[in-house]
Amino acid sequence: MEPLWPYATPGIPDRLFEQLPGIPMSQREVRLMLLSALRLSPKAVLWDIGAGTGTVTVEAALLCPKGSIVAVERDQDVATLIKNNCQRFGVTNVNVVIDNAPDCFDSLPHIPDSILVEGGRELKPLLAEAWSKLAAHGRLVATASNFQSLYAISEIFADLQVRNIEVVQTGGSRLEIRGSNQVLKPVMPTFILSGEKF
Repeated sequence: MEPLWPYATPGIPDRLFEQLPGIPMSQREVRLMLLSALRLSPKAVLWDIGAGTGTVTVEAALLCPKGSIVAVERDQDVATLIKNNCQRFGVTNVNVVIDNAPDCFDSLPHIPDSILVEGGRELKPLLAEAWSKLAAHGRLVATASNFQSLYAISEIFADLQVRNIEVVQTGGSRLEIRGSNQVLKPVMPTFILSGEKF
């Protein structure tokens, strides 16, 4: 049977993922920038904290078939959604953990080369604990959709002495069909902050 996404490149269209109402999903354009910021190696170990729909999890698993991807999600229904999306795309190198971050970090498999944190209630302690688990020379990537989160992430990155920090804001528009018209729908702006541990 032909795979749902038979390409080597990332950028799976959003519509190919199973979704649940109200569950966040990183749009394709944001996912591409996140994957770039993560700088995954072929055998990467990625912890995707607050994995949501599992779009980054799936794309990372496809890019790194010899790697290990750990998706952490606290809600059972959302974790099932991630598993369903992994199944849809035939990825088998994903471990979905149903638990609260950062409480579960000590029990997660593998030492991560990269950690992605997409939101969270208490960002500072979450990022500090993630940093403590990150391998030397690993990458920490976090997203912010508002200025309060951007400030909190910037502050904790400074406190942790994260190196080679990069900050990018996504933007742009996507052509969509509405009725008989073609319109440009804006991509939701997201701040992506990334850096390295030395």
